[in-house]
Amino acid sequence: MKKIVNNALKALLYEVVALPKPGLVDPADNGSHLDMNVYTFIDSSLALEPYLENAANIGENFIEDDLTKMFAELRQAGIAAEKDMLDATNGINTHKGAIFSLGIFVCAQSYAKKNNVNIFNVIRKMCHNLVKNDFTKIDYQNITAGEKQYLKYKLGGVRQLAQDGYPVVEYDSLPYLKNASGKLNEQLLDTLMLLATKVDDTTFIKRSGDAKKLAWLHQVSQLYLDKGGSQTIQGRKYLNQLSLIFKKNNYSIGGCADLLIVTIFMALEENYL
Repeated sequence: MKKIVNNALKALLYEVVALPKPGLVDPADNGSHLDMNVYTFIDSSLALEPYLENAANIGENFIEDDLTKMFAELRQAGIAAEKDMLDATNGINTHKGAIFSLGIFVCAQSYAKKNNVNIFNVIRKMCHNLVKNDFTKIDYQNITAGEKQYLKYKLGGVRQLAQDGYPVVEYDSLPYLKNASGKLNEQLLDTLMLLATKVDDTTFIKRSGDAKKLAWLHQVSQLYLDKGGSQTIQGRKYLNQLSLIFKKNNYSIGGCADLLIVTIFMALEENYL
C-alpha cells in the first residue's frame, strides 16, 4: 500500500515539474494561473498524502460486492481532502480534479491488487451510473462548472470518464507513455499533448467560454505531435508558441493535466517509468 501512495505523490509532483506546459503551472511559468505557482502545487501535493493513504485503505479493506459503496466512502474522504488542500494553499484550488481522479485510481488499484482484478473494470463498477446519479440532483443555488457544462453542452466531463473507466487513459495515454521517446520530461509533455488531442477538457471550455473551441485545441495539439513533438526543433518551437497563445487567452488544459497525473501513476504502478 505504501508503494501505491508513494507513486500517487510522485505522479502529482512529476506532472507539475514537467515543462513547458501550455497554460499550466510549471517551475518556469505560472501559465494562465496567476494565483498559484509550483510551490503552491508542492504544498498542495504534500497536504494530500493523508487522503491518498485513506483512499488506499478504503480499497484494501472493502469487502462488499457493490463497489459504488466503495466510491461513496472515497467521496466522503475527498470532501475532507479538499479542505486540507485549501488550508495548505490559502484557499486556492490546485488539485480538486486530481482529488477526484487520482483518489479513484489509488482506491481502485489498492482493491484491484488485493483481489487480483483489473483496475479499469474496478473503476467502471465503482462509478456505475455516476453521471445520472450526480446530474439528476443539481443544486441550482450552488451549481458547479461541470454541472453548467452538462446542462449547456450535455458533456459529462470527468464523471463520464470515470463512469466509462477512463478509456482515454487505458487505451491512449498509458500505452503512449509506455512507448514515448526521449527523456522523462519530454515523454510527459508529449503524453499531455496527446491527451489534449482527444479530451473534451472542461477546464478549457470554462476558460475559453465555448465548447466549439475544443476543435481548435484538438487540432493544435495534434499539429504539435505531427511536427515531432518534443523530439524536434519544430515541435519544441510550436509548443512555446502555444504557451504564449494560451497565456494571452487565459486558456488552461487542467483536465488533461489531471489525466496526465493518473497516467503517470499507472505507469509507475506498472513499472513503465
